[in-house]
This record gives sequence, C-alpha cells and structure tokens, in this order.
Amino acid sequence: MSLRTKIGAPLARRIALAAQGFGIERPDGASNLGHVKRAIDRLGLLQIDSVNVLARAHYLPLFSRLGNYDSAHLDGLAWGRQTRRGLFEFWAHEASLLPLASQPLLRWRMARAAAGTSKGKLQEFGRDNAGYIEEIRREVEDRGPIAASELADGGPKRGPWWGWNDGKLALEWLFFAGIVTTATRRGTFERVYDLTERVLPADILRLPTPSPEEAQRELLRLSARALGIATEFDLRDYFRLPVGDTKARLAELLEAGDLLPVEVEGWNRPAFLDPAARQPRRIEARALLAPFDPLVWERDRTERIFDFFYRIEIYTPVAKRKHGYYVLPFLLGDRLVGRIDLKSDRPNSKLLVPAAHLEPGIEARDVAAPMRDELRLMADWLGLEDLALPRDGALGREWSRMSK
Repeated sequence: MSLRTKIGAPLARRIALAAQGFGIERPDGASNLGHVKRAIDRLGLLQIDSVNVLARAHYLPLFSRLGNYDSAHLDGLAWGRQTRRGLFEFWAHEASLLPLASQPLLRWRMARAAAGTSKGKLQEFGRDNAGYIEEIRREVEDRGPIAASELADGGPKRGPWWGWNDGKLALEWLFFAGIVTTATRRGTFERVYDLTERVLPADILRLPTPSPEEAQRELLRLSARALGIATEFDLRDYFRLPVGDTKARLAELLEAGDLLPVEVEGWNRPAFLDPAARQPRRIEARALLAPFDPLVWERDRTERIFDFFYRIEIYTPVAKRKHGYYVLPFLLGDRLVGRIDLKSDRPNSKLLVPAAHLEPGIEARDVAAPMRDELRLMADWLGLEDLALPRDGALGREWSRMSK
C-alpha cells in the first residue's frame, strides 16, 4: 500500500484507549479470574517495579481497567502452583509478567543470552564467569526454590548493578538465558528461583519453538493489538525488540497486511494501524494510571497522543519536584485532565493525597467529583479506610466546598 490513510488526532487517541481496554464498562467488585486473564491478554504484559509507596506496579494497570478486583487472582496466575500458573516472569518491557502462551515467543532472546550474543554488563559477567554460573545452576538444581540471599557462596555485594553480589548476578544470567525462572516472591518482593522445567507447566515447555523471525512478527502483532495505532518505535519499545529486527519484521507485516500504514494528524513520523483495532466514536473512561501503565509508560507517545508532558519524579530531589513523588495521571473521558501524588499510609489505614494538579484549561468543578470517586475506589481496593484529600489548590478548594 503506497498511500497512507489519514487519521485525525482525536480518533487516534480513542483507538489507543480502546486498544488498552478503556471505554468498556468495568465489572467493579464483580470481577473474577476470567476478567483478570482477559485484561492481561489484552495488554500482553505487566511491568514489574520495586517501588511500593502506593501498590506494586503490576497490580495497578488491572485496577485502572477493572476497578475493585481481587489481586489474589493475579498472585495465583503469577506465582501459584505449577498446574494453575498462567503467567511467567521475563525481561520484555523491563522486568515483566507475561501470559504463558508468550513464553515460546521469547526463546530466541533466551538463546541469544545463553550464547553470549546479547549486549550488556550481565552478558560480560556471563562470559567471564561460566564456571561459577554452572556452580550456581547446580545449587539451584539441588536446593531450589532458592533466593539469592540463601546461596552458599553468593560473594560480597558489588557497587554497580543495584548492589548485587556475584551469586545474584549468576542467577540473573541464568534467568535471562531461560535456564531458571521465578518460582515465587517472598517478603519484600524478593525473587525466588528454580529450574524452569520445575516451574512452568509441561504443556508450555513442549510447545514448538518458533524461528526468531516468526516470534518477532508475533510480538509485533501483539504490540499492535495492545497499542491500536503506533509508530515504529512504539511497536518496538513494547517488547524492547532490536532495531534491525524490528525494521525487517515490520516490512514483512506490512506486505502481509497485518499492519496498515497511516498518517496521524500532529505526528511527525509514520504510523501503523492494527487492522482489527476498534475505532470508537466516543470513549467514556475514568482511571488513575500508574507510572508504569502501558498506556503512558512511553513518555513521548503519551505527549504525542494526549498532549500531556509526564515524567516520574521519584529520583528528582524533593526541592526540584513539580508534582510529587509517585504521581498518577488521571484519565477522564478520552483526555488526561490531571495528575495526583499518592501514598498508602498502611499503619494508619489512609490513602494520602499530598498534591493534586489540573492540566491547563481544565476546570476543577468538572474533575473534582469523578477524581474523588476514583480515589475512594482505590482506597477501598487497597483496604484503606480513610481518604486524606488536600485542601489547597483548585481541586482542594473544590473538594472542601463539596464536603460542606
């Protein structure tokens, strides 16, 4: 196809939202395991992050789409018994939880890691410490499931690599190579490793291994389905695919009609449309979006689609923060209309709102009630009794007026 279909910016925004599962009615409190599975399948993965100031990152995208759901369903899928497991951990878009059906699609990445052809310091460690890594593999085989802190000879902590010691580095090399995987998580979310064949269901391990080319094509199809409409970088970034491989596979998908070339109003680069993407005339949504939510994790895409400049300020010195420590954009309708700094005060059973900000041109009276309702829903989901709203700023004043 030589001519690109032109798509207006508002429609592109609605396509992206619909692809991510917004604009449909939430089960809110009536969700079940099937809702959780379908939401994860739609997204393709959930990013994992260690920050727990509000809730672990992988739980929040499901709350944004399902409302007050039972997070135990996600725990069971991720770290339950082998026969009931539905997810596995791997490096996809950073550390991620993915449906088991995607495991064969990432074996080419595991094989490259095992062969030492991937880049990075972990690969350098693998090339320099093959004998030690084999010792650690045997210890996992003999003692697993096992955490890095339980190794007989993990060695002293290093400065780089988050303070990991050699034992942790060896386990992570084995993890990247697909030889071990996460059996469960303990305590403060510590990863516990075991041999992959003892963790993943046998029927998944027996699935045929596609060629790297077919696996990459399918990962790009999954990316396109999850994004709806996207640039080459958006599609590549979703599963962090190599540049050269992505360009080759995109050409093949375009030739096959699995992607459609489009031109989007206001975008300065070519775009691609999932042929099956919904193109709704209207989106009615209300959601708090975690910093690692797939809708907003690629900040340039967020600005391109929503005209919303978003940067996480966790690593910004307090005096230089503009919006707060753990700030969530607020989606209302099909626009990002504000952002809220949030913290779970678990000892006192409170959801704290240190700050709430509106986007330029947005009126507090249009946003305050739905934002408060969403915050109350989040507090209920987290099992927190009280909601501590700010009193200053346009939203604070509106909330104070509403409470009189």
